[in-house]
Amino acid sequence: MRQECFTRLLIAVASMAAALSCGGCGIVSIFGTPTRHEKKIAAEYDLAGRRNEKILVLVDQPAWLDSEVNLRYHLTKRLNDKLLKSVRIPVPHLTSYEELSGLRAARPDFASLSPSQVASALDADVVLFVMIEACQLERVAETSYYRGAMSVRSALYDAATAAQLWPESPNGKTVRVGFDMESRSREAAVQRLAAAAAHCIVRYLYDCPQAQFGISDDKSAVEW
Repeated sequence: MRQECFTRLLIAVASMAAALSCGGCGIVSIFGTPTRHEKKIAAEYDLAGRRNEKILVLVDQPAWLDSEVNLRYHLTKRLNDKLLKSVRIPVPHLTSYEELSGLRAARPDFASLSPSQVASALDADVVLFVMIEACQLERVAETSYYRGAMSVRSALYDAATAAQLWPESPNGKTVRVGFDMESRSREAAVQRLAAAAAHCIVRYLYDCPQAQFGISDDKSAVEW
């Protein structure tokens, strides 16, 4: 009886070994396939390769775009936070908003400077230029909720050569973000728009995990 059980065990082991040798690649591929949380979307431009250089985030808006809040400040802060946390740009290599504000106040001709010229004036090597093209924020009638939308266009430049590094389109990368309801406060609504826009820009500058690439406030690819 024991001999019979032992023989059956040997046959089972042999069968399993044969199955692994014939179809093992399929089995391994199943277990070896990255999950959605592990898969990454390749960067359109890998900014991490320049993390040892100084990087400037320059946010601007047209003169006609009047706003009650300092959109440039909020979006600059959120972009710097994303570059720090996602691209791992060291803090000393990120030009502070205070440095930029100081130059803006000291240069009467600031508005006429190109992004690369601003970067050079601040000893930065790379500049992420972001233009706020539209922003709407309004309170939903008879509620304490807010709805908001923002459209921004961005491009990355080399300060020394003024060459556009990203994107391929000479018109830059346009992203649109927005939401129908924010229940907290006007300030929270502004920060939500800024955070969404920052994410939708920076996600193209590093190998972004697929699970984190898309967010609900991203309206770039839909009519909204």
